[in-house]
Amino acid sequence: MVVALWYVWPLLFCSPCLLIQIPDELMEPPVITEQSPRRLVVFPTDDISLKCEARGKPEVEFRWTKDGVHFKPKEELGVTVHEAPYSGSFTIAGNNSFAQRFQGVYRCFASNKLGTAMSHEIQLMAEGAPKWPKETVKPVEVEEGESVVLPCNPPPSAAPLRIYWMNSKILHIKQDERVTMGQNGNLYFANVLTSDNHSDYICNAHFPGTRTIIQKEPIDLRVKATNSMIDRKPRLLFPTNSSSHLVALQGQPLVLECIAEGFPTPSIKWLRPSSPMPADRVSYQNHNKTLQLLNVGEEDDGEYRCLAENSLGSARHAYYVTVEAAPYWLHKPQSRLYGPGETARLDCQVQGRPQPEVTWRINGMPIEELAMDQKYRIEQGALILSNLQPSDTMVTQCEARNRHGLLQTNAYIYVVQLPVKILTGDNQTYMAVEGSTAYLLCKAFGAPVPSIQWLDEEGTTVLQDERFFPYANGTLGIRDLQANDTGRYFCQAANDQNNVTIVANLQVKEATQITQGPRSAIEKKGSRVTFTCQATFDPSLQPSITWRGDGRDLQELGDSDKYFIDDRRLIIHSLDYSDQGNYSCVASTELDEVESRAQLLVVGSPGPVPHLELSDRHLLKQSQVHLSWSPAEDHNAPIEKYDIEFEDKEMAPEKWYSLGKVPGNQTSTTLKLSPYVHYTFRVTAINKYGPGEPSPTSETVVTPEAAPEKNPVDVKGEGNETNNMVITWKPLRWMDWNAPQVQYRVQWRPQDTRGIWQEQTVSDPFLVVSNTSTFVPYEIKVQAVNSQGKGPEPQVTIGYSGEDYPQVSPELEGIKILNSSTVLVRWWPVDLAQVKGHLRGYNVTYWWEGSQRKHSKRHVHKSHVVVPANTTSAILSGLRPYSSYHLEVQAFNGRGLGPASEMTFSTPEGVPGHPEALNLECQSDTSLLLHWQPPLSHNGVLTGYVLSYHPLNAGDKEQLSFDLPDPELRTHNLTNLSPGLRYHFQLQATTKEGPGEAIEREGGTMTLSGVPDFGNISATAGENYSVISWVPKEGQCNFRFHIQFKALREGKAITDPPRQYVSYNQSSYTQWDLQPDTKYEIHLLKEEVLLRQMAVKTNGTSPVRFSSNNFAMEGWFIGFVCAIILLLLILLILCFIKRSKGGKYSVKDKEDTQVDSEARPMKDETFGEYSDNEEKAFGSSQPSLNGDIKPLGSDDSLADYGGSVDVQFNEDGSFIGQYSGKKEKEAAGGNDSSGATSPINPAVALE
Repeated sequence: MVVALWYVWPLLFCSPCLLIQIPDELMEPPVITEQSPRRLVVFPTDDISLKCEARGKPEVEFRWTKDGVHFKPKEELGVTVHEAPYSGSFTIAGNNSFAQRFQGVYRCFASNKLGTAMSHEIQLMAEGAPKWPKETVKPVEVEEGESVVLPCNPPPSAAPLRIYWMNSKILHIKQDERVTMGQNGNLYFANVLTSDNHSDYICNAHFPGTRTIIQKEPIDLRVKATNSMIDRKPRLLFPTNSSSHLVALQGQPLVLECIAEGFPTPSIKWLRPSSPMPADRVSYQNHNKTLQLLNVGEEDDGEYRCLAENSLGSARHAYYVTVEAAPYWLHKPQSRLYGPGETARLDCQVQGRPQPEVTWRINGMPIEELAMDQKYRIEQGALILSNLQPSDTMVTQCEARNRHGLLQTNAYIYVVQLPVKILTGDNQTYMAVEGSTAYLLCKAFGAPVPSIQWLDEEGTTVLQDERFFPYANGTLGIRDLQANDTGRYFCQAANDQNNVTIVANLQVKEATQITQGPRSAIEKKGSRVTFTCQATFDPSLQPSITWRGDGRDLQELGDSDKYFIDDRRLIIHSLDYSDQGNYSCVASTELDEVESRAQLLVVGSPGPVPHLELSDRHLLKQSQVHLSWSPAEDHNAPIEKYDIEFEDKEMAPEKWYSLGKVPGNQTSTTLKLSPYVHYTFRVTAINKYGPGEPSPTSETVVTPEAAPEKNPVDVKGEGNETNNMVITWKPLRWMDWNAPQVQYRVQWRPQDTRGIWQEQTVSDPFLVVSNTSTFVPYEIKVQAVNSQGKGPEPQVTIGYSGEDYPQVSPELEGIKILNSSTVLVRWWPVDLAQVKGHLRGYNVTYWWEGSQRKHSKRHVHKSHVVVPANTTSAILSGLRPYSSYHLEVQAFNGRGLGPASEMTFSTPEGVPGHPEALNLECQSDTSLLLHWQPPLSHNGVLTGYVLSYHPLNAGDKEQLSFDLPDPELRTHNLTNLSPGLRYHFQLQATTKEGPGEAIEREGGTMTLSGVPDFGNISATAGENYSVISWVPKEGQCNFRFHIQFKALREGKAITDPPRQYVSYNQSSYTQWDLQPDTKYEIHLLKEEVLLRQMAVKTNGTSPVRFSSNNFAMEGWFIGFVCAIILLLLILLILCFIKRSKGGKYSVKDKEDTQVDSEARPMKDETFGEYSDNEEKAFGSSQPSLNGDIKPLGSDDSLADYGGSVDVQFNEDGSFIGQYSGKKEKEAAGGNDSSGATSPINPAVALE
């Protein structure tokens, strides 16, 4: 039998529990098992039940006393005695007069021949129906502002009652700091108001015991109005004196009350001079007028003060509290069995304040009333009996009494003489693990009490080893178990009657150990974490590994999406901050359990700042405010900084701007604000994982208006016509306006004239100055102004009026040939005075006119190269060798292109391209026929070909190469080839510049290819044709063969199609002009040798000879044809009507499609070559060269024209997009029928 160790613990700590378990064959003294409470309050019509139940053997008899006098329930009228075993209870039927008659203090006695047990005192109190005494209630008259007390004085009750003040409409009287009900039920007014004038103040008393509510006569409160209410300092209405003494019972609540009057209404404070109030047990009620202290202890002794205060003074009261206690047990006497000759000691130790008086009874009789006996004596409250004999069996009672209560208990002394009996089973098996403590049980019974001894298998006492220790109840404990402690142990119990021995078997198992426990981790929110656990177990035990989170079994959470658990791993998905804590791996068997813990910290961006507060608003006049906030949760990563942002809900709602950042240890700052901004603030905490959620927004503050502190930037002056200048600037942000609106004061004058400034104030961020000379410099100033004044003095910017087309062409210096496809073009710089604007660069246009071999009549594609103004040369690359080119060079400014300088040049010969379509055809086992086509790009005059070849996988055989000097040659037969080798061939065309790119092939002769293999050959047929398909074998030499179709139709003369000569590599052949529904035999022949034979049948039907009754003459056929003709006629009429009405379409769409096919955009490059080959969709917009059409007054000026060029050219090199002022598609302006040079109307651009 295996005994679980947890079962042992009650036996170790309750040795008396073992000794009072009396065997069934013995008698038992009386033991009270149930009794009525010490205080019993009954009400009319309630049945009165007094309980007294006890066990004992032989069966006990019951008797009662009332007020110390013998009371016989059976002889009382209206009393019913419970006729049940072990019960002396009785019930008094509900009757008002009976209840009064049976009031008193009762006690029950249960006796058998071994002694008498006694119940505690039961006080029976009978309470009649509550009634309010008759009284005449006079009206209460009081002047406004004075205090008044409305008395309640409810009837007394043994049970707690509840008081309510209500009016005649059964509505509660509202209570507050001014009007309060005291613990005594009175209603106190600190000062009365005219609104208190009512005639129906009714005190209601609720008696829960009788389930009755009774009312006092209504009180009429009459308040006299006054025009001058006199202020007065507080005065206590309860208690009325300056101090009082209270006794509080330990363990019970303490209630202190102070109610004051005065005008204005006083407030109440509570103080304890000696020490602070115990915050966990104290509460303040009834608008601070009542202090309640729960579970009073000795430490609550002392002074408590209440202080009533208003603006005129204060009043106080001191409560001196003494904590006393009803008797309570320190050591309770216990019932025991004794053997003859033993000494019994019953300790009765009690405590209380004041100290209780302890008395003893034996079998219910006071010990003072018994005859003096030398066997017993009382020492320090303990009852001692010596040399016990069976006749000394008795039941003793210890009573402790002080003014707060009575404590009483029964304990018997049972003197028996019994042989030893071991109650623990013999040959039980106990299991424990190494290092733990084992407990071997040996519960013995006997009188006298037997002695217990534990022996090992050799009969030696085990107590020689200090690891072995006995308990008083016979249990043997073995600490720090070792594997060699496994074995049999003998418990020997003996008294003067006999000697009994049992065997206990102990098995010591290997302790469970965690070899690798989970490791603490720091993980980011939203990620996952994995904990692992490795453990070793005793092989004979059932192992188990479980996981706990903060002490809870994770398997009990049932959150399969959150946790993944197996025997060795715990995976937590989607980590949140609530997941951080301690996680433990628990390795256990039925005998032991070990645990290894790890801490998980979840880190991430901070939480939101919980609260913002604005202060120092007087600083708003200086455009400052003080902002403070509560720290955010750092989520285990220190907050590095706080980002302060603001929103203006008037000017830019739902858009937040940063005001700056402060260190993470700072929670307030003074902000420098801009004038006239509606500031709403928020604060975001930032740590190394990023920003957290923003805080709730603050309240909105508005800064006062002020004159502008900034002027516009990026001021520019550029013309979009030859006689104007457009002044533009970057407008101020709204937060720099410093007022509801802002305008711009624009001033200009010609440069170096020192003339008078012309000026104009505008709201838009541009101004057009008209009637200017062409390309004249101006001094420009732009200043911000608002209703509060002007901004600072602006800086002067130089701008220019509109440009005209350049009047000069570049003078060409010459062309240098770099190679057959690249040339260098040079020219002299142009005269800047003739440019009529900012020189932005040069446009080089060139196009191919034809090869020197023959002139091209194809459409000419023009290419362009654009270079900056400080460059006077350009490299033209990617040219065709041996070709003629035409070249134009033009200067350009913002207006457009100037006149062109022209010349032609030719490129020298180059090497040709690779030949086309090199094919190999088998001639014999040692020869191959090579077929090729000339290169597409000759790049000069062909002089012939170079053929090279060498065998593959044939060691170091060198490559054979020879010239074919005939440029018109298209075939060449190679002989003397090795039959078993494959060859690598390459063929190059040559000019006088040398050989060009090679075309390469691999192949072998007929011998290497073997029998011609047509692979998966198949034939399909239509009505008059057939398709033959095959898959050429890889490595098979190409050859030519015949395909012949022979008709197999019997009795009909059919002409067979002629045989056809086919190449093996073409992989399919289609034969036309076959007869329908005819079977053909197909032969594949090479030099009259049959290579393959197959058959196919065409589809369709044979020709049919019609009878003289032609169906075309039938009436149904004629009607069918007429119906078709009629239907076609109707359709033609409908189409004609539709065409004559015409379709509606957008004129603009029509115009948009009429785009000059030559006006194509340049490539999106800067100073690079471009071509018109990349055509856009028909009717699409025409973007600028660098893809960014600037607004009016763009960044391109004389100061920076060399860095980039923003131009467009048509295919012919003409300038387009002149003065394009906004990012608009060219189609928006349209190309009018007159072909205007400017695609965008300047006047429209300025609107």
